[in-house]
Amino acid sequence: MAAWLEGRIVERTVWTDTHFSLRISCERPDFVAGQFIRVALDVDGERIARPYSCVNSPDTDGFEIFFNIVPTGPLSGPLSTLQVGDTLWVSDRCNGLLTLQEIPATARDLWMVATGTGVGPFLSMLRTTKIWQRFDQIILAYGVREAPQLAYSAVIDQLCQQHSGLHFIPCVTQQAPDYAYPGRITQALADGQLEARAGITISTDSHFMLCGNTAMIREMTEALKQRGLKKHLRREPGHISSEKYH
Repeated sequence: MAAWLEGRIVERTVWTDTHFSLRISCERPDFVAGQFIRVALDVDGERIARPYSCVNSPDTDGFEIFFNIVPTGPLSGPLSTLQVGDTLWVSDRCNGLLTLQEIPATARDLWMVATGTGVGPFLSMLRTTKIWQRFDQIILAYGVREAPQLAYSAVIDQLCQQHSGLHFIPCVTQQAPDYAYPGRITQALADGQLEARAGITISTDSHFMLCGNTAMIREMTEALKQRGLKKHLRREPGHISSEKYH
């Protein structure tokens, strides 16, 4: 059974009234970019824990998590009220298979598709050197309802400046700004705009990593299967990876 380590909040970022990031200092277990850590608070005498992807790269100290308030969730609300100096609990191990190590060696271009806070594990991977040693072309498609929810835009812009092979496609469903696709990622795939904006054609040389709401993952998976791609399994390599831990 996993043990709990005490962590302390050293930085708090408020992106919107529902979206937050916390940077946590703690005695940190090793993790691989793309994995998640369990975070917990003691609420009314009960320790409530939930998994959150690590946004920071493994070669930095502590953890950074990105989350939104879930109206019916017991943890996200209390978590959003924490301030710098407050304490919480983190598990002594990380988990998850949405990592570069799980992608077949035959993949040539990498598509990272996220909705909402699902962009977290992709930011962790993009901040490593390994990903740029392996792929020449990487596409980050990031879908949200409103433009202010495109958190970490400055980080993404900096990554785009550092790496010419990174193609960023923001998708905003409500009042989309000029620089964003005005609709859902699945719609952008269906009408050809996802490929047009990336300048890359999807093929069996492509690998898709999906992270976000269940509906997006299901719809993207079905649409990609119609394009000749298949789900990736360790026993049967494919082209579509996703992580479900909600």
